[in-house]
Amino acid sequence: MPEKKSPALQELITGLQEDLSREYQAIIAYTVYSNALKGAKWMNIAAELKKHAGEELQHALIISDQIDYHGEMPNATPKSVKLSDKAEDMLHFDLENETETIKSYRKRVKQAEAVGHYALAEQIRKIISQEQEHQHDLATALGIDVPNILEEGA
Repeated sequence: MPEKKSPALQELITGLQEDLSREYQAIIAYTVYSNALKGAKWMNIAAELKKHAGEELQHALIISDQIDYHGEMPNATPKSVKLSDKAEDMLHFDLENETETIKSYRKRVKQAEAVGHYALAEQIRKIISQEQEHQHDLATALGIDVPNILEEGA
């Protein structure tokens, strides 16, 4: 008989499932956007987005492994991907998604530590670091400042 999970652990797992859906969304978005960006102006950025897609896949595998470790089946449902025929719109969508992902992962670190899963918290911190690099890359491509998440109350 499976062991009963504490409410805090179940909340962590539910959050990880949401994070996994967000990682799937990022993989799809980066894959589509990297091919949708056209013209010399966007070639380097398109190549960077392809790299981001691979990194998001690694994040999805880490999160999926953690969900499985806690006795649950990882979900297979991505969050919806916004599409546009304007390159700047697509990059803004990605930037918004990265910012939301970082907020969620910061919450997940606190949840993991609260239930004593310090190794998971460390894995998520490494993912946050990479997500912040993505956020920086996107803001730089758009010629804007990186969103300050702390000012938004996260």
